[in-house]
Amino acid sequence: MYDVIVIGGGPAGLMAAIAAAEQNVKVILIEKGDKLGRKLAISGGGRCNVTNKRPIAELIQHIPGNGRFLYSAFSIFNNEDIILFFERLGIKLKEEDRGRMFPISDKAETVVNVLIHRLSKLNVEIKKNSPVKTIQYDKDDYHTVELTNGDKIRGKSVIIAVGGKSVPQTGSTGDGYAWAKKADHTITDLYPTEVPITSKELFIRQKVLQGLSLRDIEISVLNEKGKVIVSHQLDMIFTHFGISGPAALRCSQFVVKQLKKAKNQRVEMKLDLFPDKKEDQVYQEITERLQKEPKKAVKNALKGYIPERYLHFLLEKATIPQEMSFEHLKKERIRQLAQLIKSFVFKVDGTLSIEQAFVTGGGVSVKEIDPKTMESKLRRQLFFAGEILDLHGYTGGYNITVAFVTGHIAGKNAAQVVKG
Repeated sequence: MYDVIVIGGGPAGLMAAIAAAEQNVKVILIEKGDKLGRKLAISGGGRCNVTNKRPIAELIQHIPGNGRFLYSAFSIFNNEDIILFFERLGIKLKEEDRGRMFPISDKAETVVNVLIHRLSKLNVEIKKNSPVKTIQYDKDDYHTVELTNGDKIRGKSVIIAVGGKSVPQTGSTGDGYAWAKKADHTITDLYPTEVPITSKELFIRQKVLQGLSLRDIEISVLNEKGKVIVSHQLDMIFTHFGISGPAALRCSQFVVKQLKKAKNQRVEMKLDLFPDKKEDQVYQEITERLQKEPKKAVKNALKGYIPERYLHFLLEKATIPQEMSFEHLKKERIRQLAQLIKSFVFKVDGTLSIEQAFVTGGGVSVKEIDPKTMESKLRRQLFFAGEILDLHGYTGGYNITVAFVTGHIAGKNAAQVVKG
């Protein structure tokens, strides 16, 4: 018999088990794979972006999937507490661009190892290679976790922290949704977020721009009337199937949502190469460059102004022959090129699958979860933490913050409920 059973050895589960054990109760952590912290180990490009240091209001803005639900949680345990938690365990962190926090070692395994060591010090029992078949929710304030091998583990509180359906190689295969449904919870529609976007545009299919990276651009998702739904100013890359990179990933969930509304199964996106410049300024800069060398071919006179492959692509779009010189170029053609630099519109038709996404959108409805404790409102002594909940943020330390925060609060409260 255990006081707290934690299912899932990812960031939320590890933090939940530690927080519960720190309350001096008997804890067991069940993981279906042979390793703990597999998702942590690959996060942040293998460096582990443990949290983001932005102010709480900005954190919420960067968690577009029900971020407001976390106001209560952040008042109890937040990003500053995560930083303090790791520093107390001997991991020094450093801040990088846009508030991202990494271990000084630049190794995710440093984070994973210190969490596993902490579990050991707290005498948390760890049961690996133990897939869960189902959970029996008992009326006598005990729950029974049944493993696929037939073993049954009884506990007073159960925390489900098994992730969503994204990155299944880390063990997140959507197992927990069935257990949540069994407890009468609502599972909102699941969809991929933070995922590359696909397009059937001819220039994509012909791989004209494949592999081209653009830095600090602004990319927007448009509605059917051509108005901007959302914009993100980051880096992006053209791929053989569409677009990827931080800016595209952040737009992906809005593409998914807009596709549901679109009648023709196509959504338009707009690319602005110079988001901090007005179109007239771009027009003026192009004109000045061309005027300096009026006999030089346009493609050579503008070399270095924008990436060469993208320049050749836009010249073709503006029907400007690459070898044409300024003295033969009409002003309206220059104006058209400036417009394309500021607003190149193209169609997209979807994203890669939820399994190929970094994060799962949708999940256990947060309306049915107590935001101060992460306990189910429908079933006593049942708690949820991490990506299984209908909570999702952008890449950049936001999702891992959600996992650590909800894990800590679920673990602490699961133990306190047991203690009376």
